[in-house]
Amino acid sequence: MENLVCFFLISFTLTLTYSHDSGESCTEASCSGHFNKYSKEFNEWASNLEKELKIAKEQYEPCIKVNCSCHKSVIEQDLAPYTDGITEDQFTMARSKATKYQIIDGVLFREKDCHFPARCAGVEHYLKALATKLPNLEIALNTRDWPQVNSAWGHKKAPVFSFSKTKDYFDIMYPTWSFWEGGPAISLYPTGIGRWDKHRLSISSAAKKWPWEKKDSKAFFRGSRTSEERDALVLLSRSQPDLVDAQYTKNQAWKSDADTLYAAPASEVPFEEHCKYKYLFNYRGVAASFRFKHLFLCKSLVFHVGDEWLEFFYPSIKPWVHYIPISPKATQSDLVKYIEYFKLHDSLAQEIANRGFEHIWENLTDKDVKCYWKKLLKKYSKLVKYEVQKDQDLIKI
Repeated sequence: MENLVCFFLISFTLTLTYSHDSGESCTEASCSGHFNKYSKEFNEWASNLEKELKIAKEQYEPCIKVNCSCHKSVIEQDLAPYTDGITEDQFTMARSKATKYQIIDGVLFREKDCHFPARCAGVEHYLKALATKLPNLEIALNTRDWPQVNSAWGHKKAPVFSFSKTKDYFDIMYPTWSFWEGGPAISLYPTGIGRWDKHRLSISSAAKKWPWEKKDSKAFFRGSRTSEERDALVLLSRSQPDLVDAQYTKNQAWKSDADTLYAAPASEVPFEEHCKYKYLFNYRGVAASFRFKHLFLCKSLVFHVGDEWLEFFYPSIKPWVHYIPISPKATQSDLVKYIEYFKLHDSLAQEIANRGFEHIWENLTDKDVKCYWKKLLKKYSKLVKYEVQKDQDLIKI
């Protein structure tokens, strides 16, 4: 019955302008066949989506909030390749790809040069706070966007610590520097997106200003064109601006309007302003996107495109339970289906949005970040098979 209702609602209430995958637009008069075909396919597609939602909800078990336990499995999985022990030769290989840190007698040391000083500072905030609680150890910490040790490319195991990776990397994920400092710098955040503890408060306050019933029933995205996966949504926005507001901004690599699909770059929009909209899209950038965790705080429904790139907290948030997963190959027509489905199922959209907010609010605090660092480094240090000696070339932090 609900699907039948959907069919009639779509026939009478949807905006009757759709975009072909090529980017050309069609009207009801010129593309009635396209519209009728879409309506039939929508009901079949919606039935499959509802099965996914039902299965995910039945299988979901909320994490038990004790000592960052929601993220425990990630530490176990990332350290699994090294359960036979980490040798000094392996560390030497890792060191060649990253910045060397040591904690000796409760004091933090680092090699003099850091590839990204602000990123190192963001990491050091946590390492300094934990140093007195940790055994003597050394790590090779990668501050670049990309992980370094790919099993599919035939790389030998080397314990490089990286903030993000895909499943075919041996890298060990750590909480990104941007929880405190060193996130991407844009005009709104000239010193970089950081201070997750402050963003939690400011964005959740904005969510109270824009409760669900006051939000605009429109999909929203702002960001630079770091991935072509974002193009479909931006092009859809141009043909159906009442459905989607998605525009490209400048980044450091911007050279011309070609880098924004031949449109003038849009202005950046603060995270707090995202809370005006019911549906927020998240895409990967060069690696994982720094914005993902922020979007949940708006109590808006998050559409997450692609599942390949990870940060340490991603596995704890479940598709269909906390957010809506979308294929990176989704066409404009695919995106319309997702948005319109949740417009027609408003209470369901709000339910998922609230679950996403609660999970991030309860299980990704600054305390959880420190807890993860502490557990990770303690477990890592137990795998080291050689005695860590103080490196006299390092500087005290």
